[in-house]
Amino acid sequence: MACSSLVPLVLLLLVLERQLSDATNTITIGALFDQYESDPARELAFRYGVERASSSIKAEGTSIVPRVERVPASNGFQTAKRVCHLLKVGVGAIIGPATEPTAAHVRSLCDTKSVPHMTTSWRYRRRSEPFSVSLYPHAETLSQTYVDILETLRWTKFHVLYEDNNSLVRLQRVLRMMNTNNKISMTVRQLPANMDYRMLLKGIQNSGGTHLVVDCSAENIYQVLKQAQQIGMVTRYYHYFFTNLDLHTVDLHDFQFAGTNITGLRLVNTDDYDVIRQVQSWKEAEALRGRHVTVSPRRLSTEAALLYDAALLFAKAVDDLHVSRDIRVMSLNCDMDDLWPHGESVLNYMRNVEVLGLTGLVRFDTTGVRSHFSLDVVTLLDEGLVPLGRWTPEGFSASGADNRTRVVPSIKNQNLTVTTLLKEPYTMLKESSEELEGNDRYEGICVDLIEELAQALHFNYTIKPVPDNAPGKYDPETGRWNGMIGELLEGRADLAISDLTITFEREAVVDFTMQFMNLGISILYRKPTREPPSLFSFLSPLSLRVWLYMAGATMGVSLLMFVLARFTPYEWEPPHPCAPDQEQLQNNFNFLNCIWFCIGSLMQQGCDFLPKAVSTRMVAAMWWFFTLIMISSYTANLAAFLTVERLVFPITSVEDLAAQSSIKYGLYESGSTATFFRTSQIAPYNKMWQVMESQSPTVFHDTEEGIQRVKNDKGNFAYFMESSSIEYHVERDCELSQVGGLLDNKGYGIALPPDSPWTNQLNERLVYMQEQGKLAELKNKWWKNDGAQCSDDRGRSSSAASELDLENVGGVFVCLMGGMVVATLIAVVEFIFHLRDQASDDNTSVLSEMGRELRFILRCHGSTKPARAPPPAERRGSGSHGLVAFNEAAARKHTAAYGDFGTPAVS
Repeated sequence: MACSSLVPLVLLLLVLERQLSDATNTITIGALFDQYESDPARELAFRYGVERASSSIKAEGTSIVPRVERVPASNGFQTAKRVCHLLKVGVGAIIGPATEPTAAHVRSLCDTKSVPHMTTSWRYRRRSEPFSVSLYPHAETLSQTYVDILETLRWTKFHVLYEDNNSLVRLQRVLRMMNTNNKISMTVRQLPANMDYRMLLKGIQNSGGTHLVVDCSAENIYQVLKQAQQIGMVTRYYHYFFTNLDLHTVDLHDFQFAGTNITGLRLVNTDDYDVIRQVQSWKEAEALRGRHVTVSPRRLSTEAALLYDAALLFAKAVDDLHVSRDIRVMSLNCDMDDLWPHGESVLNYMRNVEVLGLTGLVRFDTTGVRSHFSLDVVTLLDEGLVPLGRWTPEGFSASGADNRTRVVPSIKNQNLTVTTLLKEPYTMLKESSEELEGNDRYEGICVDLIEELAQALHFNYTIKPVPDNAPGKYDPETGRWNGMIGELLEGRADLAISDLTITFEREAVVDFTMQFMNLGISILYRKPTREPPSLFSFLSPLSLRVWLYMAGATMGVSLLMFVLARFTPYEWEPPHPCAPDQEQLQNNFNFLNCIWFCIGSLMQQGCDFLPKAVSTRMVAAMWWFFTLIMISSYTANLAAFLTVERLVFPITSVEDLAAQSSIKYGLYESGSTATFFRTSQIAPYNKMWQVMESQSPTVFHDTEEGIQRVKNDKGNFAYFMESSSIEYHVERDCELSQVGGLLDNKGYGIALPPDSPWTNQLNERLVYMQEQGKLAELKNKWWKNDGAQCSDDRGRSSSAASELDLENVGGVFVCLMGGMVVATLIAVVEFIFHLRDQASDDNTSVLSEMGRELRFILRCHGSTKPARAPPPAERRGSGSHGLVAFNEAAARKHTAAYGDFGTPAVS
């Protein structure tokens, strides 16, 4: 009776249970985690993500529950068994696992059973996967993000460190940057698998590399930085860009105050209030359940946030699809061909809906990948990681001017190490009777300059001379720089100041300020010996051409004087002036007398006869003017030659030095001067470098040795060095001199490590000092020699007289020639007028008289001629004494000389 009454009750309970089951629709979402999971936040984020997703479903009676399975990361068989167990229970989607190739087995099973598979870790999709969706940012888009950030940071030379082949896939667009921009220079190196990165990093440091792009797991980021710190690569001069999206999860406290530039990306905005509040609620809920979890809201990993968002995405798709159809999970057997009929629809809805989760807006493009996302660009400052800007597919935008300014620290209150060379007058040990310490031990123009900058910019400094006393040269065998450049690259110095020339090779590895001193390469040579006076040094005031022209002028004027004296009738006179009626007329200006007249005038002595005709007097006057100018010029220049000692310069330029072989020449092998000759393609510089390399003994000396050899070899050695240093030594040593001009144009600058944050601040101050004349004042202070030891010597050599050439006295020759032409014209006029009067007196024609006179003149025979008979009126005479009478003897001689018709008689 009792049993029979219980049967209806049991049947009623079964019916009610079936109806209750029909009214409640529970959809399970499975997640596969590694059995040695180290991040508790991942599972926590998944469970609470499902909890929130279930509460957001609007469909009545529908709920989502989580199911977590632990699988071995490297055992595909065990993983497949766990997936089949989930399928048999009945799931609407499976998330994970995170590791490959285990995840590939899970995707294959889900594709077989038409169950959506969701991925929250990075992977590269090589083919279409119909039942898989990834919430991780797409690899191609992420790679473009890296390129955009590097271009924003203006990196043109950097090293790329990658961990595995997946890293190369993520960095593919970065690696192609050199193909699109010829200014980009990069070196790609793989991180060792044994996690000992010191040798690799040391090689980068030795090569001068300061910018590193690192793609590695979040677990290895700390090791990279820690080992870099151990070799001195975590300083303000090094820049690191980590591509991993979980940089914010790494403890960077050890590097926070080192000043190094660490930049990274994050998909989760851990500073967002909603993210912090959500993670905090998980911790509180777990605490109520009696479980303590160590989850930091600001250390939430990207994958944990994506697991949370995956649950929201699945719930949104199911809720939207539930409007049109009733979705229920079903048990699926891996050994049978059964499929979940709603799987494809759920997946399509997931690819088309949008949800706002912890990683921002989750949505997919038409190809089913997450190419639309945004990333925070973060940088490490004293207070930790702060956002520098935000990247979106539209580009980079700065998050604020304040943070961008704080990335470039001020030089104010910094303690800097200044490396320098002990070389006068740049940096020298101060002479003092007291023991000095610190910076007080040094003096020089570089010390004064750095002190001026320190006072203006309010920073502290410590001067440390470079141990090898070298400016800096690259050694291709070791791959390292020595000298001051090496000190900067290895982080042992913050500034380098000395006579450090700005060259292309050095500027490729370090930064330089603007030039604080301009200069060029020149020749240091021993001051030439004084030339002994020549036996014929009295001829030096006039050039050889002037002497020859003067000799020609003397002969020419003498000849012209002779010819004009024979032409003009006024130079023919009786030999005895007291007896005018003589038979012959005499001309004192024969050719020898004319030469003697010109020489006597030239020697300012004169002679006992002088010209009487206007024409000859014109010749004499112009000759006297000529001799006055020439003798005065000669006398004045002779005085200068006698009082100035001339110097003999064996070489006057680099071309002279290259064209001879008796004078050796050398330079400092490790300096920029050697680089100039070694790399020059200009003759004769490249030939001179080959000659210097082949010399034995060597001609490569440092500055002090080179100067001593110039002095000791007594003119047989020349030394190439920078003009500023030559000026300093010549000012103080009278045995030295600078020969020739500048071979090039360059300058000294202050060197800093690559991408130093203080280059612009120092440049601004140097420009101000240049405008105020402070740089010139400092140079005058250290270059000018107050003793003026060589002032007299330089004054004498600079006033050396030069011989007078035709260009100096050519005008007086022109005047002389003009005077000769005028005198010739006057002689012709005198000649014609005399013939006209003679022809009138003798009743003959002018032409006959001219012919007779010209024939006599052109014969150039003797300096006498018969006197002409007076006219008839004079021949008759008058008065008591008969003062004028015709001399018959003279008439006979005249007839004998000229003939009856006025023509010369033929003997």
